[in-house]
Amino acid sequence: MKINKLIINLVLLICLCLAFHVKAEEGKWDGVDAKVVEKYAKMYGREPKEPIINTDQGDLLLFVFTFFGALGGFIMGYNFRRVFKEQKDSDCVRT
Repeated sequence: MKINKLIINLVLLICLCLAFHVKAEEGKWDGVDAKVVEKYAKMYGREPKEPIINTDQGDLLLFVFTFFGALGGFIMGYNFRRVFKEQKDSDCVRT
């Protein structure tokens, strides 16, 4: 039974890899922005503009993502300690 599931999963994985490989050879995958949003924007006369903060240049987007991810991790870690550790200590006092 386990071997049958393993074989089925391997066949599905190979099919997925082949599908991605074929699609990658066809060219770049266009997202919703390119397929839908740009089409309707051009139809209604709204041409694209440059963004106020251009994150396509350099590592600004990576830096911002890393900074706020680390900040969120520190905040979550500190509050996890405060909520669960101190809450258990205060539950013991309520006898």
